[in-house]
Amino acid sequence: MPTLSAQELAERLGGSLEHCPPDRAISEVKPLEEAGPGSVSFLANPKYASKAKESAAGLIFADAAVDLGDRPVLRVKHPYWAFAQAIGWLHPEPAPEWSERPVHPSAAVGEGCRIAPSATVGARTVVGAGSVIHPGVHVGDDCVLGEGCELFPGAVLYRRTRLGNRVAVHANSVVGSDGYGYVLVEGRHAKIPQVGWVEVGDDVEIGACVCIDRGVLGPTRIGAGTKIDNQVQVGHNVQVGNHCLLVSQTGISGSTKLGDYVTLAGKVGVIGHIEIGSRSVVGGNSVVAKSLPEGSFVTGFPARPHREWTEAQAALNRLPRLMKQLRRAGNSE
Repeated sequence: MPTLSAQELAERLGGSLEHCPPDRAISEVKPLEEAGPGSVSFLANPKYASKAKESAAGLIFADAAVDLGDRPVLRVKHPYWAFAQAIGWLHPEPAPEWSERPVHPSAAVGEGCRIAPSATVGARTVVGAGSVIHPGVHVGDDCVLGEGCELFPGAVLYRRTRLGNRVAVHANSVVGSDGYGYVLVEGRHAKIPQVGWVEVGDDVEIGACVCIDRGVLGPTRIGAGTKIDNQVQVGHNVQVGNHCLLVSQTGISGSTKLGDYVTLAGKVGVIGHIEIGSRSVVGGNSVVAKSLPEGSFVTGFPARPHREWTEAQAALNRLPRLMKQLRRAGNSE
């Protein structure tokens, strides 16, 4: 793992250090709440300043306007862009380890597995006993598949993806692709490296043409027993609870958390960084724009309690008739 000193980071980013020894060794990028003495984190939104003051991070990227007391700070113009660059320096993406053989010699394949001739399995990957890998499947380096998994034609697992036992991934689905993360810097959208991974629990079924993005730093998680329909998008760092139902064409934005037994019906959209409580149901074609407590039943755009939405729709349907009545009343005068 690469290591940079605080001074080296300051020189690369054109920033200035405060309350931080120049020789402090920084070896990883972490969120504020997870950072330790060897970590660098960032503060881009002043409303999270209290988290930054409480963070154990060895270094925090921040702009000149924010006061973090005696916390070790590297003052930079664009803290989020500095954070993105630091990910690339401290967590570089390793080159894939190609092999002349479809199954890399360092991979471990359990008893009773069936791997089609045109499938590929990467370096140091572990395939659990009784798993089936169909033609055209690619399993990247350092993946783990539990026992009894089945990957159907064209499925792709990016590196470090971890599947539990009895997981099914249907045709042309992609697990572990880059999350949709960019920062606007001087008029251009610069990519934020995505160096996390995906963890899928036992007995999960992933439909066809599903995309599940890996986390920026840590994992995107799909809980045990969850069933995902075709054409669903799960963004980076999303945490899906156990036994959830995600129905076709649903999209979940990054860093959202779903409790257990949540149902998202067809074509539901969920914004990022919110929480949906356990046993909640979101009706089809709805957009969830704020966190929901446990046991919610919401529909609409934006989603609101189902009864409130249906009453509003009923009133809207009566509106043309009411307008006609008002016009008649006006003409009769």
